[in-house]
Amino acid sequence: MKTTHQRFAMTLALIVVPLFANAAGPQFTAVEGWLKPAPDMQSIGQAHGDVAVSSNGDVYVSVGGARGGVQVFDSAGKYLRNVPNAPTDFHGFIIRQEKAGEFIYGAQLSAQAILKMQLDGRIVLSIAGSTIPPELVAMRDGKPSLRLTNVDVAPDGRIFAVDGYSSDIIHVFDANGKYLESFGGKAAPFGFRTCHKIAIDTRFDPPRILCCDRENRRVVHLSIDGQVLSVVKEMKRPAAVAVFGEWAAIAEIEGRVSLLDKEGNIVMTLGANDLKEQTATNKVKPADWRTGILTAPHGLDFDSQGNLFVTEFNLYGRVLRYDLAR
Repeated sequence: MKTTHQRFAMTLALIVVPLFANAAGPQFTAVEGWLKPAPDMQSIGQAHGDVAVSSNGDVYVSVGGARGGVQVFDSAGKYLRNVPNAPTDFHGFIIRQEKAGEFIYGAQLSAQAILKMQLDGRIVLSIAGSTIPPELVAMRDGKPSLRLTNVDVAPDGRIFAVDGYSSDIIHVFDANGKYLESFGGKAAPFGFRTCHKIAIDTRFDPPRILCCDRENRRVVHLSIDGQVLSVVKEMKRPAAVAVFGEWAAIAEIEGRVSLLDKEGNIVMTLGANDLKEQTATNKVKPADWRTGILTAPHGLDFDSQGNLFVTEFNLYGRVLRYDLAR
């Protein structure tokens, strides 16, 4: 279980975010000017990755550029360090608490591999894409085209990785990295079109898999063994999912985050952008950013208090923070 985070510095301004919520829905505020790049950097670097929060409240962000890899910030947004050995192509990653400590699990988009790392950067497991049966890997220009976009870990230790930019197949490994099985894909009954990121949905017993089927504009619940259970339609190109309490937060790349309840109802939306030209693009410049208003959400995670962190697809790197009212 995650421990209580240190309280956020009171000197930073809190600005109410435009949202839609029912009477019982949660309330969030956006933290203005939360994240500060390293002192020698004007921005954190090109972002096409993810964000995850450790048990002590540190925020880990995967970026490219001059200080590419995984950057670490404290809960007040101060740059602390880069994770040693972390690659620059973590398109999706998580932090999970296990008996032996906390670990980063990351899907490498270019290297076609999955890494498990300690928070200090020591690599403890590497799963090569070549362990996946070749008949399940799409070919492009005569070469395997495995484009792993996300990874998550079930309570029993099984590792689930999705080939979201190629075959849309979810591959399953045991805790030691041994290949077990695969399911999903573009054909029926799944019919995925860019199964961008997934999460193990622990709101249910047994846990389920929640898939962001981006180009079908829907999220899909699967059983842990790959049976289609339910579908939520009419999303704004969902890109990532994080679970906290009874909610599943969906990062929608067309400029919105939605919170879903267990039945798939939208409890509220957060940070919706009313300027179409600013959504689903990585070219929005910092001068055009508006506090709490999203442009291209690409990854997200909650801390133990329910505060939400969202990283965007953006050339300059942008991470937004929304604090949950208490």
